[in-house]
Amino acid sequence: MATSARKYIVGIDLGGTNMQVGILTTTMKLVGRTKTKTRAKQGSKAVLERIVEQINEACALAKISPKNLKAIGIGAPGAIDPKTGTVLQAPNLRWTNVPLAKALTKAVGVPTFVTNDVRAAAIGEHQLGAGRGCRDLLCLWIGTGVGGGLILNNQLYTGHFNTAGEVGHMILFPGTPPGSRTLEHNCSRTAIVDRIIRLIRAHHPSIIPDLLEGEPLDHESLKARTVSIAYAKGDLLTRDVVDDAAHFIGICIAGLSSALSFQRVVLGGGLTEAMGDTLVHLVRASFNDHVYPHVNRKCEIVKTKLEADAGVYGGALFARDRLNDRSSDRSSDRSSDRTTDRTTDRPAPSPAITRAAK
Repeated sequence: MATSARKYIVGIDLGGTNMQVGILTTTMKLVGRTKTKTRAKQGSKAVLERIVEQINEACALAKISPKNLKAIGIGAPGAIDPKTGTVLQAPNLRWTNVPLAKALTKAVGVPTFVTNDVRAAAIGEHQLGAGRGCRDLLCLWIGTGVGGGLILNNQLYTGHFNTAGEVGHMILFPGTPPGSRTLEHNCSRTAIVDRIIRLIRAHHPSIIPDLLEGEPLDHESLKARTVSIAYAKGDLLTRDVVDDAAHFIGICIAGLSSALSFQRVVLGGGLTEAMGDTLVHLVRASFNDHVYPHVNRKCEIVKTKLEADAGVYGGALFARDRLNDRSSDRSSDRSSDRTTDRTTDRPAPSPAITRAAK
């Protein structure tokens, strides 16, 4: 198919709990979208098959053929090898060394570019959402885990080893047992729900069982929205757990801001979307108490604008930018070829010099 017919980019937000697939034009208009459970427990092969199914379904909703796709950009949780598009480690997916880009390129037939999921969200928020116009930005997503994305001097910052942004793995409590030491262990939506469930099962009073209306008290039934409702209704158990998590999130953001001096912090993820400004204000209060120097209190802390679509837009933007980089590289190569003698790798002699030699 002619390249001009390939007008659409797939943006994918692959989370530990849910995956979202969007079909976007090159100008970032969303024309088709699907959402489904990731079901990571079924293994990487099943998840990859589900991604391809969702791409086809999203294309059908957008009323286009998969042959009209130009590229795929996908944000996946965990450490990524950007050169190969391999997911090196993704605890929330139970993945190690999964060749995600290679598998999707083979299955769909278009170039696939992989980045970290919160980095993708940061790209989306920086270009289209709550981070627009901001030069130095931290995006922190509170969901199945806790992830971060850094924009420094208007550029996505990945660090020397391409691991920058793994804020969820910052140690809060080094002396505690494994599984209880990090920001993610204590402050993710998963950790908050787990603590609420354990406390209720230990006979601490709460209105949450009533809000569940007969559904089982487990991670499948207790959603972020229910936590938000319980908090708004003044449930003391929920308030204690959420306030504690927000306190430590604020401390970690304060430490990062003291080191890097952010202009703005965007909070996202399922818990932020459910609680909105209530969570932002809790984090802000803790941040103000712990950031140094006090001028850093001018840092804005806001909620996501793109919400659940941040990763979809960010993935598509990432793919579009990578395609443009490839195109620029090829143009530079062609320009270089025209001025270089291929047999000697020396600059070709000018016509005047050639005539003089004759």
